[in-house]
Amino acid sequence: MPQYTAVARIPRFSLLLILVGVAAISSAAVLIREADAPPLVIAASRMLIASVVILPFAVGRLKNTFKILESPDAWLIIVAGAALALHFWLWITSLSHTSIASSVVLVTSHPAMVAVLSFVLWRERLGHAAVLGILVAFAGLIVINLGSFSFGSSVFEGNLMALAAAGAMAGYLLAGRHIRERIDALSYLAMVYALAAILLLAAAFIAGESFQGYSVKTYWMLALLGLVPQLIGHTSLNLAVRRLPATVVSVAILGEPVGATLLGWAVLGEAPGIKEVVGGLIILCGILMVVGGGGGGRESLEQM
Repeated sequence: MPQYTAVARIPRFSLLLILVGVAAISSAAVLIREADAPPLVIAASRMLIASVVILPFAVGRLKNTFKILESPDAWLIIVAGAALALHFWLWITSLSHTSIASSVVLVTSHPAMVAVLSFVLWRERLGHAAVLGILVAFAGLIVINLGSFSFGSSVFEGNLMALAAAGAMAGYLLAGRHIRERIDALSYLAMVYALAAILLLAAAFIAGESFQGYSVKTYWMLALLGLVPQLIGHTSLNLAVRRLPATVVSVAILGEPVGATLLGWAVLGEAPGIKEVVGGLIILCGILMVVGGGGGGRESLEQM
């Protein structure tokens, strides 16, 4: 009865925002697959479009926010921007090597990495459920990679990139943890998005990548990638997450890999294999245990 009452008190608008947000971010993997462009170009375009759209809304707040750039903690914003740029580059690259199901479920493991790094760096207490969840997620990782444990395997390399992307996301979340206590969310995201876009654009130009000569379809996919998953998706989740109980936040964390896998199956005909389904479910169970055990699921959504 108490659980039913708690759910009944959740504002319908917040639940609608969660559903819209999860559906929007779930579209990212399919949009990336449909964009015929190098990973750096896709990542840079995604963050550039998001920055251009969000900056005008944050201009009025940035004047006071710039003061933090003169503080000793300014380096944390740089680290956050660099980690976010690395996250998108690694994850988008992983989709060229492994399946959508494996890539998305592995990159969603960042709450477990946040929990581990918080313990290692700051000795933050890990509950028994969180520790068990990390072990369960690791077991799922082994299942997903059965038969591909070889550095010569493109699938294994793609899975490693997705896992590394999760690590970069954990770094982004931890770098922003203390900064977010003194800046409003919109100003923080505007600065970090802009920095990530600049770094990705620089990396693309250094790598000799071109932003011209692609098909009209590819440019549409790049535009939708910046608008739908990045702005509509993450903005909806940011608006809803602070009003929702932890159980709903936990389910929202797990919504992306499920939605992305179903979209990949429906749109691209990419049906997940047995080991991906079994390993993915094991990992998702582990993540749910970590988030329920205090692994930072709420901050994962608040800073994205």
